[in-house]
Amino acid sequence: MTLPSHAEIVVIGGGIIGCSTAYHLARDHKADVVLLEQGTLTSGSTWHAAGLVGQLRSSASITRVLKYSVDLYKGLEAETGLATGWKMTGCLRLATNADRWTEFRRLATTAKSFGMDMHLLTPREVKAMWPLMEVDDLVGASWLPTDGQASPSDITQSLAKGARMHGARIVENVRVTGFEMEDGRIVRVRTTLGDIACEKVVNCAGQWARQVGAMAGINVPLQPVKHQYIVTEKVPGLSTDAPTIRDPDRRTYFKEEVGGLVMGGYEPNPQPWTTGDVPDDWAFRLFDDDFDHFEQHMVEAIARIPALEKVGVKQMINGPESFTPDGNFILGVAPECRNMFVGAGFNAFGIASGGGAGWVLAQWVVDGEAPLDLWVVDIRRFSAMHRDRQWVLDRTLEAYGKHYTIAFPHEEYESGRPRLVSPLYERLKAHGAVFGSKLGWERPNWFAPDGTEPKDVYSMGRQNWFSAVGEEHRHVREAVGIFDQSSFAKYEMAGPDAGKALDWICANDVAKPAGRLSYTQLLNSRGGIEADLTVARLSDDRFYVVTGTGFRTHDLGWIADHVPAGLDVTLTDVTEEFGTLSLMGPKARDVLAAVTEADVSNAGFPFGHAREIAIAGERVRALRVTYVGELGWELHVPIGATGVVFDALMAAGAPLGIRPVGYRALESLRLEKGYRAWGSDITPNDTPFEAGLGWAVKLRKDTDFLGRSALKGAKDEPRRKAFAGFTVDDPEIVLVGRETILRDGEPVGYLTSGGYGYTLAKNIGYGYVRRAEGIDDAFLRSGRYELVVAMERTPATIHLEPLYDPAGARVKG
Repeated sequence: MTLPSHAEIVVIGGGIIGCSTAYHLARDHKADVVLLEQGTLTSGSTWHAAGLVGQLRSSASITRVLKYSVDLYKGLEAETGLATGWKMTGCLRLATNADRWTEFRRLATTAKSFGMDMHLLTPREVKAMWPLMEVDDLVGASWLPTDGQASPSDITQSLAKGARMHGARIVENVRVTGFEMEDGRIVRVRTTLGDIACEKVVNCAGQWARQVGAMAGINVPLQPVKHQYIVTEKVPGLSTDAPTIRDPDRRTYFKEEVGGLVMGGYEPNPQPWTTGDVPDDWAFRLFDDDFDHFEQHMVEAIARIPALEKVGVKQMINGPESFTPDGNFILGVAPECRNMFVGAGFNAFGIASGGGAGWVLAQWVVDGEAPLDLWVVDIRRFSAMHRDRQWVLDRTLEAYGKHYTIAFPHEEYESGRPRLVSPLYERLKAHGAVFGSKLGWERPNWFAPDGTEPKDVYSMGRQNWFSAVGEEHRHVREAVGIFDQSSFAKYEMAGPDAGKALDWICANDVAKPAGRLSYTQLLNSRGGIEADLTVARLSDDRFYVVTGTGFRTHDLGWIADHVPAGLDVTLTDVTEEFGTLSLMGPKARDVLAAVTEADVSNAGFPFGHAREIAIAGERVRALRVTYVGELGWELHVPIGATGVVFDALMAAGAPLGIRPVGYRALESLRLEKGYRAWGSDITPNDTPFEAGLGWAVKLRKDTDFLGRSALKGAKDEPRRKAFAGFTVDDPEIVLVGRETILRDGEPVGYLTSGGYGYTLAKNIGYGYVRRAEGIDDAFLRSGRYELVVAMERTPATIHLEPLYDPAGARVKG
């Protein structure tokens, strides 16, 4: 096909992701779409993918995306007439130790929370399903019967045919060479066959996605890694419908293929490919076989399936796959270019993801916003540091090496650290800080008491920091603590129309007098919560916006994208200009009064207000707000003065017992107070009314705002889900989120977050109770509740009010 001169949407890349996106754009949206492939379809990494299709992830939305892939592959042949090689063989995941078995029990609970049927099997049951397997070292296995396998090239060709059937045009042997840009948008794609004008571009270029993005000034943080697997000769006695196997403790996987086995693995010492550009002519090409490097997998595979020792190897596949620094794929609109969307970096599960990723990406392209909560794969989870190729390489190799390791709760990455530190880093380290990392920032998670090694020791049960965090928690409740939250993302919006812009973007009323704070959500067109932040009005035409560390790129982009056209505003990221010290606890006022001449009495400085005050000779933005349920202030200090102000607070607070406190205590404190966490408790899938945040929505005002029409339509309808808190008395229970909620023995939802409340001495979880017929408080209160934790039921008590009352520190029911 010759290159057309114009298309509404240009998709770059003819692998499974590009073909799936073009298919869904054409089928679901009747879009005018052209797909460009520099070689021929599947010639990048799709053709040599292993083709395992698993569905369960820790995110409900991503699990839904993968389940959609399976449903699509089941029926695609009937639509297009081209086979996909889909076989629903089911998948066995093997456990050889107690921690892995606990992980699987939690995964099985998650599966049931998400409406999937995962079973836990004994070694004897595994042997009956897979007679050739050695099972003497097994504790057990999980079994997901709806998983399977497929032929990557066949699926892609079938999707391509389907795309053509619905009107998409596919042009092969054409390479993109650049873009013509106007006002930060792509208006024309330049290629080896000429130019094509367009409204939107979708970058599905696989391992080339980074360099294609760079042509438009956007960053796609990928790293090609060499991934090897073998295809064996026929294995005597192997059933053609044998389940796929994942053997994570031996770091290997298996699937049946034409009577033999495909076997590969994820080694702890992976081999990267280039940190430069991937050659344009890398089509249907592989690296040389590397049996020396692969030997570690061969040894483990033979130990698991002894018959392999006498079976020949038909072929070794050693090809590059695109991996990312956190092991999650990349979707969404690039922050640097408003009309380039990305679908890339699939970490060797592009076949499992392909159908669903194309479905949601197509919807995203058409609507301009994600159709589901896709935060864990959103390209805007990255930041400027992800332009550092060496950092991306190091972190990606660590993520690859963790592909099959046990996923301990609260586990931190270690590579590329420290990357960003606050001015207090060395001071806090001297206090025994054990740091975690968030978007590159080193942040104190907890402080090791004297005589305790400042190091995390991971476990599936209570971890080594449990009691130390309890002491920090108690100290904030009873005295005063100081949190270094300098990593908070901070922006300023200024200009004559700043108030008007934020009035449209924010769900709550931010049109308050100067010196006032507003806690607000930012909503999408469906009324879902896209961001959760604080806005301080500094003057009539200047606002200060504070949000979570990890949401820096996302929230800045959301605000910038939704400023109405024609308004005179300037939006600036000032994150590195201010350190943030959160002074919290019943004695916080006494400490603050000792270091400033400003009136910090309740009358002089009420809750929800912002003032500029002087501390240690420095002008500090003081925000009277709390995330812990106690009296407190956020003190936003010029970054260079953070240490001076910290020292002044510590000296003034010494007689009152002030001490630094970490993020794990902060999490426990907020759980007791019932404050929601964006990304878990509140997401783009949830409205403020469902989340119990309707009080923060300005529907009573006659002011239009983004999401208002959706909320107004839903306000008088029965809620079909409602946010609630739960407590569990059993001290041995560990809540981590995604545990199933049972009401009168029937599943009604799952926890979105969980932890331990030290003041209440109870496990605390939050989640949504769901009911198609509608929910009210009477329904919620009338049930008998249990939580399913690692496949075991435990009694639970529901709470519709904050658990912690500072006046009495009591549980409310």
